[in-house]
Amino acid sequence: MIPVNTPLLNGNELKYLTQCIETGWISSEGPFIKSFEEKMAAYVGRKHGIAVSNGSAALDVAIKALNLSKGDEVIMPTFTIISPAQSIVNVGAVPVLVDSDASTWNIDVTQIEAKITSKTKAILVVHIYGLPVDMQPVLELCKKYNLLLIEDAAEMHGQTYNGQQCGSFGDISIFSFYPNKHITSGEGGMIMCNDDALAERCRKLRNLAFETNGRRFIHYELGWNYRMTNMQAAIGLAQLEKLDIHIAKKRKIGKLYDEGLKDLKGFQLPLPQTDYAENIYWVYAMVAETEALANKTVQKLNEAKIGTRPFFWCMHEQPVFQKMGLFKNESYPVAEKIARNGFYLPSGLGLSEGEIELVISNLMKL
Repeated sequence: MIPVNTPLLNGNELKYLTQCIETGWISSEGPFIKSFEEKMAAYVGRKHGIAVSNGSAALDVAIKALNLSKGDEVIMPTFTIISPAQSIVNVGAVPVLVDSDASTWNIDVTQIEAKITSKTKAILVVHIYGLPVDMQPVLELCKKYNLLLIEDAAEMHGQTYNGQQCGSFGDISIFSFYPNKHITSGEGGMIMCNDDALAERCRKLRNLAFETNGRRFIHYELGWNYRMTNMQAAIGLAQLEKLDIHIAKKRKIGKLYDEGLKDLKGFQLPLPQTDYAENIYWVYAMVAETEALANKTVQKLNEAKIGTRPFFWCMHEQPVFQKMGLFKNESYPVAEKIARNGFYLPSGLGLSEGEIELVISNLMKL
């Protein structure tokens, strides 16, 4: 079986984990956490990094830290993982959805302004699959309407927009370190910002909202136990040390697929680049012309023991949100098509060139 993702753990991971075990620093109190936070923040160009247990936790903390109130509207893409919408709903705010750009699969920035109302408080962008959102129009809208910018850069470690690191644009930004990311810590996430007070509030919320002054175990608000462990941070730090190598390998994987599949009919392949970014190929994704073709292809690849994974499902079609009465009668045709017809191929950092050739050969036979 060629899995859809295999992580690459050939740096200092074992060395740093051994240090955790030998010193006894295995909890959220260990020294690797601060080191990982500081070095990741420095890489991205942010003042503060706040490590948490996963990317969804990072979104929970980030959105609550911004003090969004019940009924506040947050504009976001319909095509994404459920985490951003879930975090918005959990604080009582309202996700307002936007369709996708057909070429990049990111939020269609030309449709955002029409969704802004007197209740809009923030725009949440999610960089999808390998190319960043076109940020300049979003930044201009945030300035024009005095809106907060929440940046989900979970999939974009090391990616840039016009030469500036993704994760450096938001009033608050987040990363995920799930095993399929360019940097993994097994599970894990990080919040980034430049505002001192906002960073301190995030640190408080990730730690059960313990008060920094006064008696321990007396709480004035609710937070979460979303702390990262020293062992997770040790792995993350070792991965960060090799991030540029990982990016180069991902782009090589992408180019091998691009070349091998250039004559494949019936599929939209990822854009290699835009005017503002070169694809980082977090995953190698493709969209079939029809849902039937997508289903048949995935079935045949699975029969050949080649792993695939479907695209995200649109927020306006999520049963859990429909039960809440959200997004009634809403339709986003571009996002619906890519959600139904899209899937991605094995593209983890541990993938070999021989495995890539096997995947290409099976696709071309179809």
